[in-house]
Amino acid sequence: MKKIGILFGQENTFPQAFVDRINSHKRNDIIAEIVKINKVIQGEPCEYDVIIDRISQDVPFYRSYLKNAALNGTAVINNPFWWSADEKFFNNALATKLKVKVPKTVLLPSNQHPPDTTSNSFRNLSYPLDWEGIFSYIGFPAYFKPFSGGGWKNVYRLNNEDEFFKAYSETGQLVMMLQEEIIFTEYFRCYCIDRKEVHIMQYDPRLPHHLRYVRGAMEVEKKLLKKIKEGVLKLNIGLGYDFNTVEFAVRDGVPYAIDFCNPAPDADVKSVGEDNFEWIVNASTRMAISKAESHIPGKNNLTWGTFVNSFVKNENL
Repeated sequence: MKKIGILFGQENTFPQAFVDRINSHKRNDIIAEIVKINKVIQGEPCEYDVIIDRISQDVPFYRSYLKNAALNGTAVINNPFWWSADEKFFNNALATKLKVKVPKTVLLPSNQHPPDTTSNSFRNLSYPLDWEGIFSYIGFPAYFKPFSGGGWKNVYRLNNEDEFFKAYSETGQLVMMLQEEIIFTEYFRCYCIDRKEVHIMQYDPRLPHHLRYVRGAMEVEKKLLKKIKEGVLKLNIGLGYDFNTVEFAVRDGVPYAIDFCNPAPDADVKSVGEDNFEWIVNASTRMAISKAESHIPGKNNLTWGTFVNSFVKNENL
């Protein structure tokens, strides 16, 4: 009997719906349940063939548990090793290599020294930074946000240099990035499941959270939808995420990937709406069952992106 588990935190609607949908198939060889943990012993396997991870980004104990499980053959979705290493600035850099349009972006050091460092720790940095070149490259208005993280925490929209330096002084030890603002005519949030199923939703990030998924949206040009779908697949195949969302802002008919590091994206029926929720539950069910069917006990059952795989292949040549 193959066992699928889901690890989650405060969300209420998706996890149980996911478990119930898998079990509704009434298969004799596959069962789903909420993950239960009563001990974690180094090098020993857990009881799950597949685990959907919805919470380890906030709970380091869970992240380490999942790495140990993956080491022993569990197919963890998403890959906890890559998720630990990934961040938004690198994603943007990778997108430039994948030929997916992204806003102009620069990485900036934290305004204050991290713990246990001094000014001597930063002797490789040139002070002052080339602010004139940075501002000329990005332009204003611009967005200023952490290079890693999510939930729109510590995000600023800035109109000029004075606003930038004021915001910069408030960010403390956070490593930030400054990003060109894309003035958009259309905006989309796209689910990507199993690096092959894509669900495109019209979305408005300027509205309150519960109103952002546009109901009764206008028809979108097929050519634009095709471009967006291609971009979603390129990014998720490159990154190796089996469960992710990608946001695109459309300027002058060109979709720009704005945010595509969301490996535990919102899936609550109250925010995404009934139709989107059904798609997410059905697609993630198909993926989990497929992962369970192809699971090889004791082997590496993780998904790795083409970026990582290309390095591994080159090393073996």
